[in-house]
Amino acid sequence: MRVFGMNYDTGFVSAGSTTHEPFDPETVRRDLRVIRDELHCDAVRITGGVQDRLELAARLAAEAGLEVWYCPFTNGLDRDGLMAFVLDGAERAERLRRSGVSVVYLTGSEIAMFTDGFLPGHDLAERLALFTDPMRMREAIPAARAAVRDFLAEAVPAVRERFGGPIGYASIPMEAVDWAAFDIIASDAGYRDTSNAAAFPQTLAAAVGQGKPYAATEFGCCTFRGAADVAGGAEPVTYDEHGRAEKLTAGLERDEEGQARYVVDLLRDYEAGGVEAAFVYTFANRHLPTTEDPERDYDLAARGIVRVLPDGSWTPKAAFHALAAYGRSRAQSRSAA
Repeated sequence: MRVFGMNYDTGFVSAGSTTHEPFDPETVRRDLRVIRDELHCDAVRITGGVQDRLELAARLAAEAGLEVWYCPFTNGLDRDGLMAFVLDGAERAERLRRSGVSVVYLTGSEIAMFTDGFLPGHDLAERLALFTDPMRMREAIPAARAAVRDFLAEAVPAVRERFGGPIGYASIPMEAVDWAAFDIIASDAGYRDTSNAAAFPQTLAAAVGQGKPYAATEFGCCTFRGAADVAGGAEPVTYDEHGRAEKLTAGLERDEEGQARYVVDLLRDYEAGGVEAAFVYTFANRHLPTTEDPERDYDLAARGIVRVLPDGSWTPKAAFHALAAYGRSRAQSRSAA
C-alpha cells in the first residue's frame, strides 16, 4: 500500500452552518502536523464545501509534508453549482501542484446523494429518507446513475484542462461509476460490517483487480460498543434545525478499544489486499463534541480518532494511539527496506 492517509474535514455545509466551526487556520496547521508527525500518515484527504478552506488546508497539509488529496465534498448545490465548484477546485489544486506538491484531485464526493436533482427530494433529509423505502430507492437509482454519468462525462475533460495531476472521484456503489476516464478508482464505501463482511474479501479483490490504482477514501467506525458491526451505518444522533447535535438515538457505551481494533485491522487487510491508498475517517468530528452529560456525549457517535472537547480542543482516543503505532511501524519498515 503506497498511501496511509487520514480524512480531514474543513466543513461539510448543512443547515446554514458547517461541521467544522470555528475554522481557525492555526488549529488546522497544528492538526495537520500531528497527522504527519505523530500518526506518520503519507497523505491527507482534505474535504469540505467551502472552497477557500479547502485551498488553505491543502496548502497547510503540503507545508506539513503530506501528499494532498484535494476533495470537494458539497451538499445542496444543483448540477451547475457543483460543476462550478469542481472546476474552481481543479484550478486551485493545479496552482498547488505547480508549486511542487504531490496532489491528487477528486472530482467530487457521493454526488448522487448530496447534489440537488440527482435523487428525489428537495434536500438531504428527504434523500436520506429513501433508504427507509427500498422500493422507491430502487426506482430512483437508474436516473441517479445516469445523472452521475452525465455529470462526470462533462466534468472530467474540463478538470483535465485545468489540473495536470492524477484524478479520481469519491464514489458510492449505487452510482456505478464508469472509471475509464479516471486515473484512480476511489470509494467512500470502504466500511466492513455485518452487512457485507462475508463478501468483503471478494468485493475488495474485484475492486483492486480493475487495472487501475484503487483507493479506499473513507472507512472507520464510531466509538460505542458494537459500532464495528454497523460501521457503515448512520451516526446514532439527531440534529436540530441549525445542524447541531441534539440527542443520541440510543443508549450507548463507550468502547474506544473496539474502534481502535477496527481501523487497524481494516488497514492491514487493505495493505494485504493490494490497495493503493487507504484513508481513515476521520481525524475529528467537531460537530460531535463530548459533554459531561452521558446522554449527550456526542463523541460516542463520532468516527473521529480524537475526542473533541466543549472548548474545541481535542484529546487522543485509543484509535489515535493505535494508528500512531501502525504508522510508526510502517515508516520504520519502509526506511529499512
